Amino acid sequence: MSIYDKLTELSIALPPVAIPAAAYVPFVQTGNLVFLSGHIAKKDGKPWVGQLGKNMTTEEGKAAARAIAIDLMGTLHAAVGDLNRVTRIVKLMSLVNSTGEFTEQHLVTNGASELIGEVFGPKGAHARSAFGVAQIPMGACVEIELIAELA
Repeated sequence: MSIYDKLTELSIALPPVAIPAAAYVPFVQTGNLVFLSGHIAKKDGKPWVGQLGKNMTTEEGKAAARAIAIDLMGTLHAAVGDLNRVTRIVKLMSLVNSTGEFTEQHLVTNGASELIGEVFGPKGAHARSAFGVAQIPMGACVEIELIAELA
């Protein structure tokens, strides 16, 4: 099954690449690796604002991370032209806007990891880091970046 068939099966439409909010580009390819800049969580087209452990639950954070995975796949599609060229999702790095007491950043990040695994199958198994941070641009609850390898 192609990646696009899987996305259709999951009723996922890939969004266009977001315009960067600062002095950077959305992606860079070097050799057979593509590095995607961090994507913040969005809800209804606006930053999904919140802090885990204060005014957001782990499940809400997980939903935000899943939404980011969809945005990341849209950017990856724009970067490579065909997601079927992806031979491996190499790594995700997740930043979770959270209180000092919140310790479930890994569970929040599962929202992205699980969807990527579902869409890409074995090629979606990736290395990962999940950090708790004091703040993310625009007050977003989660930000995730991705590295992919191409055929």
